[in-house]
Amino acid sequence: MGDLSRDEACCSAPEELKIEAIISIDERGQMILPKDIRDKAGLRPGDKLAVLTRERNGKVCCIYMFRTDELVGMVKEGLENLQLGLVRDG
Repeated sequence: MGDLSRDEACCSAPEELKIEAIISIDERGQMILPKDIRDKAGLRPGDKLAVLTRERNGKVCCIYMFRTDELVGMVKEGLENLQLGLVRDG
């Protein structure tokens, strides 16, 4: 999955957002990702998700979850592009 180009990567530029489910957080702070979403995403027990947040006015307004293998691929590609830019610009 980390081998995908930015144009092919699932999470690179969301074109469409939709509500897949509404979930609750229990008293221990845990939540359950519904089975149909886990199945569509190919998530299995033991898989790792990175949780990223976006803040506005000092408060978290968006929470994103990425498969860690996808995130590593995106970071690696970004660093490679940065390195190419530095080499090109001198």
